[in-house]
Amino acid sequence: MTPPSQSYKAGARLLHWSMAILVIAMVPVGFLMIQKGLDRSLQNNLFIFHKNVGVLLLILIVIRIIYRWRNAPPPEPTHLATWQLKVAGATHWLLYTLLFVMPVAGYVRVRAGGFPIEALDAMGVPALVPKSKELAAFAKSVHFYGGWAIAILMAMHIAAALRHGLIKRDGVFSRMWPTKP
Repeated sequence: MTPPSQSYKAGARLLHWSMAILVIAMVPVGFLMIQKGLDRSLQNNLFIFHKNVGVLLLILIVIRIIYRWRNAPPPEPTHLATWQLKVAGATHWLLYTLLFVMPVAGYVRVRAGGFPIEALDAMGVPALVPKSKELAAFAKSVHFYGGWAIAILMAMHIAAALRHGLIKRDGVFSRMWPTKP
């Protein structure tokens, strides 16, 4: 068991796992919804889900960044090699960056393409970017390649977490795993 001083606080764990569940759902939905020949009704529902969960993820990543800024993470495990700490650190910051960039790029792609974002429309939030085919195309590319990047980084992150939790059993995984109340 990991000592409490080396574990993440409850707020960090809640934000991590809430976002993890949503992102794990978003990646396959994002790739599925753009497949040719998909039933139009299903495709529309997937787009609506993807856009609106994207809004929620943008809010959560901003909260998470502020939380991280105000609440230092626990010290890094001392038993890990320097190269592992550097790879883990780079992976985490790339994930943070992509978790911010992806919903912004998605927002720009949708709004510049002239499409609705139902949750924002229901709240009366106006489009913050002009309608533009060129801007929409650029944001679409950023979002598409960012989707691949986040899927790869997420797979690396999950693989490393599982290695620490199931194979090494060295306490790294339990630092973020939800604890019993």
